[in-house]
Amino acid sequence: MKVGIVTYNLAQDWDLPTVIERCANTGMQGVELRTGHAHGVEVDLSAQQRQEVRRRFQDSPVELAGLGSAFEYHSLDPAQVRRNVEGTKEYVKLAADVGACGVKVRPNSLNRGKGAPQAQTIEQIGRALRECGEFAKDYGVEIRLEVHGDESALLPNIRAMLDAADHDNVFACWNSNDLDIVEGSVRPSFELVRGLIRLVHMRDLFLDYPYRELLGLLKESEYDGFCLAEIPASPDPERVMRYFRGLWEAYLGRR
Repeated sequence: MKVGIVTYNLAQDWDLPTVIERCANTGMQGVELRTGHAHGVEVDLSAQQRQEVRRRFQDSPVELAGLGSAFEYHSLDPAQVRRNVEGTKEYVKLAADVGACGVKVRPNSLNRGKGAPQAQTIEQIGRALRECGEFAKDYGVEIRLEVHGDESALLPNIRAMLDAADHDNVFACWNSNDLDIVEGSVRPSFELVRGLIRLVHMRDLFLDYPYRELLGLLKESEYDGFCLAEIPASPDPERVMRYFRGLWEAYLGRR
């Protein structure tokens, strides 16, 4: 396992050289670049600019762990769903150009109270994920479904979406939500996506969430991807990043 950060919210105002420099200074091994932030790694970059982003990471000890999009596929408006699918494809091309191996997408609702059966929305999300996963496979980029939203963040629903997608290039992004916890444990939720997790988001490790158990389950399942700190901004970010890395290592038994 490797440790790193999500630019949301800690690094949302940092340009790309600052992101890389601060990660390198603090032993953070990777970063997921969330769309809309000051790093500027977006689909409007020219081919030359994309190669420059790739070069910056190649010349540093920091890996580009993925690109974090906000594309979602639950809308009752088919045109909106289509825009999100096509937007995902453009983001996949960006990921391939800059050297990111995955693109994060998300569910954000199951349309409760809007007249659409939950199973229908899950199937719709799954179809969109399958199309995106098939497209992304040709570029060597994974599609990672973040455990996100209100009722859509429940792990049984996430598993249903992945089953509906039924594609070997569509995975889960664990998001460390309180909804994961069942009678004090995350194991029941974890078991629903064991072997399908390709990215992990973690909050403040001092919070009342069973991070030790989660890391143990990840280790047990031979997870070798990134655990990324999705934590608030700080006036002393490098100090906070070092604390996070140190506690993460301690929880893993590396210290």
